[in-house]
Amino acid sequence: MSLKEVIRLAKQLSTVDKVRLIQQIAPDIERELTDKLSTFPRQSLWGLCADLGNAPSTEEIDVARSEEWASFPREDI
Repeated sequence: MSLKEVIRLAKQLSTVDKVRLIQQIAPDIERELTDKLSTFPRQSLWGLCADLGNAPSTEEIDVARSEEWASFPREDI
């Protein structure tokens, strides 16, 4: 039986039967997905940002912050 045939038959079901079909198939799909996901090696959360380079130093952050806040509050507003 092909996927098209299954879809055609599923469309002929009543709404209640469609819900029952989904309720019966969803746990199988969830189990298959979790099985597949558990086989993939997980990357460390630290490694996700490794390509961004070094973080700015505290001094660099302080300089940038002071530059941004230097003209606050503005008199022309």
